[in-house]
Amino acid sequence: MVPQGETVTLPAGSYGYITQALGGSYTVFVEGNLFRIAGKNGDAIGKDPVPALELPADASDEEVEKLVWQQLRTCFDPEIPFNIVDLGLVYEVELKHLDDGQREVDVKMTLTAPGCGMGDILVDDVRSKLEMIPTVAEADVELVFDPPWNQQMMSEAARLETGML
Repeated sequence: MVPQGETVTLPAGSYGYITQALGGSYTVFVEGNLFRIAGKNGDAIGKDPVPALELPADASDEEVEKLVWQQLRTCFDPEIPFNIVDLGLVYEVELKHLDDGQREVDVKMTLTAPGCGMGDILVDDVRSKLEMIPTVAEADVELVFDPPWNQQMMSEAARLETGML
């Protein structure tokens, strides 16, 4: 449930409409409330599942990092139609090699407001989307609030589109 972040199950046959379909997840309006539907559950609302990511087994760190940033751009706050990268919520990304040849991705990110009820949902979305990347065994996503987020951290395009330029 948006923005509380509570997990709920909508009854079969509920009527509503999709208000946002970005990054493989959906925000739906049902009976006066907003709900976020994860892409893996998209079939419940008649949408196709998200296709698997492809990457060569011998991919370089640069190729993996490029895919990491692409995946981060598929993570959206259910209330704001901009990805977390353009919102300026991602502070740091670091790739690490594990002993078994796999990789770990460490991400430091923030929220637009420290009390945002969707924080855990966004962190889980980032983690699960990064762990979909071949050769990534684990994603460690840390919420940080220093420095505090402000509108100047948004990309110029996001500020222009929201009228905050």
